[in-house]
Amino acid sequence: MSYAVTKSSPVLVKPVSSTPTETIPLSSIDRTATMSVFVEFISMFSHGEQPAKRIKEAFAKALVPYYPVAGRIAEPTPGVPVVDCTGEGIWYVEATANCSLEDVNYLERPLMIPKEEMLPRPPAGVKFEDQILMAQINEFTCGGFAVGICFSHLVFDGQGAAQFLKAVGDMARGLPEPTVKPVWSREAIPDPPKVPFSGPPPSFTAFNFVISVIEISLDSINRNKDKFTTETTQRCSTFDVITAMIFKSRAKAIKLANTAEVWLGFAASTRHLLHGVLPTVEGYYGNCVYPVGITKTSEEINSASLVEVISFIKDAKDALSTKFVDWMNGGSDTHYNVPLDYGTVIISDWSRLGFNEVDYGFGEPKYVFSLNDDVNIVGIVNYLKPPTPKQGIRLTLRCVEEEHSAEFCDELLKF
Repeated sequence: MSYAVTKSSPVLVKPVSSTPTETIPLSSIDRTATMSVFVEFISMFSHGEQPAKRIKEAFAKALVPYYPVAGRIAEPTPGVPVVDCTGEGIWYVEATANCSLEDVNYLERPLMIPKEEMLPRPPAGVKFEDQILMAQINEFTCGGFAVGICFSHLVFDGQGAAQFLKAVGDMARGLPEPTVKPVWSREAIPDPPKVPFSGPPPSFTAFNFVISVIEISLDSINRNKDKFTTETTQRCSTFDVITAMIFKSRAKAIKLANTAEVWLGFAASTRHLLHGVLPTVEGYYGNCVYPVGITKTSEEINSASLVEVISFIKDAKDALSTKFVDWMNGGSDTHYNVPLDYGTVIISDWSRLGFNEVDYGFGEPKYVFSLNDDVNIVGIVNYLKPPTPKQGIRLTLRCVEEEHSAEFCDELLKF
């Protein structure tokens, strides 16, 4: 049997009451080239009573305090996107599946329903790039449902989008207003002068990355944390341990020349560095991230112990505040120049953004997973919370080609 969902036509969910009509700026961080993408993910819930109706009404209520989300992205000046607060609303799709969640293996990979069927799209003729957020509720025959979300990275980072969806959850559970009061304040973030780009435009190589999913147990994480503390008398985080495992295992598996550079990058939150810059940091839902990059030779990573690689990652994080403040003051850090070659891997940590805490009145999701995994010009690893009640971290790997995949996974599991 083939499994599929049947979608209703998209409808606009408008704010339930009138909202300001204005054009408001995005911040200098929002407008960086890396943010001009749409992020797609699915949250799976095991049960829900009329979830599509309930969540639709909750969106309409949440869009009043979060009225910019009901607007559209516009570009009156080329290269300077803004938000036009039109109050048009978000595109909302209701869909029914011809199967239970069990039939499709609880949406584990490989997906048995194409992701395109579970994600929202605006009607034909409506410009996709202008949308800020869209939602689709997929109901299954077992009474479970899955929420497909597509949001513009120009307007939110992951933590900001989760904050908005938690507000929708607050409304769905009958609260009179969101627990966290939204803050726009994009104009408060400094707009440092642009450093002119020099040199030829980057060249892209399309790689044939394969997708693998691996679980890293809590025991493994804690054992390596303890080893680091024993050897250094310092503490390290779950992120530090897993990122070091990835960096080391991948360098060994891809077998580049000893002198070849391997590069690891991740977006670090800078919310803690914006106290005193923003009127209030709590409630701010714009982009508060800054890229961190670590460059080593293949030999340096291969010959280093896991504890030493964890130290490399901690050092890079420690340098973040200096680099970010320098950037805000107009420093010339060319931090967005990511080497697009096989030696590069980008880490995206979804395990602590807050999407797993969104409760529409039926409890927290059993599983949340991102779907931006069709990038083929740079290797990417996503960190996810595994489906409940499992603990640890689930890795979605899309960063090596077929010939290196088995060894990469084997190396990871040795830790």
